[in-house]
Amino acid sequence: MLSARFHQFAQTTATWTGHPTAFLLAVMVIVVWIVSGPFFHYSDTWQLVINTGTTIVTFLMVFLIQNTQNRDIMAVQLKLSELVLAMKGAKNEFAAIEDLSDGELQRVHEQSRARVEMLTQHIEHRRARRRAGHRNGGSNKKRAAQRAKASRQSPQTSGK
Repeated sequence: MLSARFHQFAQTTATWTGHPTAFLLAVMVIVVWIVSGPFFHYSDTWQLVINTGTTIVTFLMVFLIQNTQNRDIMAVQLKLSELVLAMKGAKNEFAAIEDLSDGELQRVHEQSRARVEMLTQHIEHRRARRRAGHRNGGSNKKRAAQRAKASRQSPQTSGK
């Protein structure tokens, strides 16, 4: 019950404070505070008002933002997990990767980097082979066409 109420309050507050009107209101508060400085002779109390107000707002906003961020991250994680589980050929252990320790995450990261490096090298090797074939006037293609032609002709000649 308390959690649901807090979530609703946090969500509403996050939505409202993220609106341009809230920003303009904050700017107006600062302008009023600056303009009121001469009336209060720029006293320590005058400075304390803005310092205390901004500190309290910041302190409370940390908890509201953290609550909203936790929920958003969990929702994104669940969506990503569903996509990983639904993809053919994907490693299903990645669906719950957020539960791993820092050391385990580091090991998975290093393994993924190694896989990416191997894939990059493989792609570069294939590109280099293709470029070499184009520089030779397409001789690889010509040879492949000649082999295909020869294999088509050989059954015909053996059947005569």
